Amino acid sequence: MAHGAHPSPLLPPRPDLTLARDCDQCLGWGTVVTHEGHHELCRDCQPGPTAGGCGDPRP
Repeated sequence: MAHGAHPSPLLPPRPDLTLARDCDQCLGWGTVVTHEGHHELCRDCQPGPTAGGCGDPRP
């Protein structure tokens, strides 16, 4: 039996799709889904606000 996604009060993160275009990790979406079912910015292609957050800042 198929189940739909549970509604979340949080909005999904807004990735920069230009940076995500050629990313192999997120396949160009800019976000990944965690084991808990949460959307997070891709750590490989999206800059994050702090180190260790949802992606590391690009040098």
